[in-house]
Amino acid sequence: MLDALTQRLTNVVKTLRGHSRITEENVQEMLREVRLALLDADAGLPVVKDFIPKVKEKALGTEVVGSLTPGQALVGVVYEELVKLMGGASAGLNLATQPPAVILLAGLQGSGKTTSAGKLARLLKGQKKKVLLVSTDVYRPAAIEQLATLGKNLEIEVFPSDPAQKPVDIARAAVDWAKRHFHEVLIVDTAGRLAIDEAMMNEVKALHAAVNPIETLFVVDSMQGQDAVNVAKAFADALPLTGIVLTKLDGDARGGAALSVRHVTGQPIKFVGVSEKMDGLESFHPDRMASRILGMGDILSLVEDARAKVDEKEAQRIAEKFKKGKDFDLEDFRSQLQQMKKMGGVSALADKLPAQLTQMASASPELQEKTLKRTEAIISSMTPLERRKPELLKASRKRRIAAGAGVQVQEVNRLLTQFEQMQKMMKMMRSGGLAKMMRNMKGMLPGMR
Repeated sequence: MLDALTQRLTNVVKTLRGHSRITEENVQEMLREVRLALLDADAGLPVVKDFIPKVKEKALGTEVVGSLTPGQALVGVVYEELVKLMGGASAGLNLATQPPAVILLAGLQGSGKTTSAGKLARLLKGQKKKVLLVSTDVYRPAAIEQLATLGKNLEIEVFPSDPAQKPVDIARAAVDWAKRHFHEVLIVDTAGRLAIDEAMMNEVKALHAAVNPIETLFVVDSMQGQDAVNVAKAFADALPLTGIVLTKLDGDARGGAALSVRHVTGQPIKFVGVSEKMDGLESFHPDRMASRILGMGDILSLVEDARAKVDEKEAQRIAEKFKKGKDFDLEDFRSQLQQMKKMGGVSALADKLPAQLTQMASASPELQEKTLKRTEAIISSMTPLERRKPELLKASRKRRIAAGAGVQVQEVNRLLTQFEQMQKMMKMMRSGGLAKMMRNMKGMLPGMR
């Protein structure tokens, strides 16, 4: 996601590398690239028309200070305006009301409303809220069952509903149940259509009037691109929206929806869906998204992911082992691969790292993902003793492991060779050899002092 947009905006710096100062001529040159980048990303034309003059006005008044190049200074301007375009500060849920706080989810069919309802319920449960879910979608086959299954898996109560009932009656009964059973939050999943129609809009308006939600969240598929703008405008005209949930941000989206829906609806993006898993819902931070769009990564979100998903005891165990001078074995290596999977795998990590770091890798994140899965399969095909003592792995054992993992023996040999190199590097780090190596490298790489 966002790769093409990131690449074009990164090229702005390269294009202006030879310039010594900011002029109207090179600003125009930069703005042309920015305009093309935004249009290629499927950002709405009104958004682009509003955005470009603001960047131009601010860029012409910017001085190049210190060691900054004109390209870097102009990218700084683009960054600030992107943050403003996407809402400035991050906005959380407003649950300050007499319980239950009702959250109404609205959007087209296929936008991810039901899955988002489950993800949001899980998120609030993690914040010690007592949550109730209810589906008022009596039209889509198995919609009610889907939400019931999600609730069961998440151990969150789901108010029972039936396709024979009227959506407004279901919603009112759910509110009454939530009040009587002391639920703090009620999440109402509404029906959608494949396209906007009068019947759907009338129904969602009636639901809104019946439950009086404190939060009315518009759920939109980020892969819709330009269409997301038109759909967002229609829902904003029909409902008093309070925020947006942008789904499928991990898909093949070009980023235009993230830049456009805030501008069109006037409401903040509150959450983004970053994977199909139930923990794949994140709070939206405009500054972090702007940083990712410009290829600067999102280290803060990466750190938050690590804190939330990494097993601290396991990380501490390996750290203590390292301090005591004990060898890092294949059991430890497999543990680290599993921790990485909890954080979303290589693709999720690469998406939040600065572009320069991901470009240094010889293989794409997708190829690295496949390689790591194969590596884990090989290690898992070993016995616990073999993982602790790789030196036991002779030809017959290697053949057995390769067969168990579904790979060639050469791949087992390659893994063991790479693991030996890793062990040597870790021993070097422990003995202070890394500091010596870094001193010898000073001056060889740009920016190292």
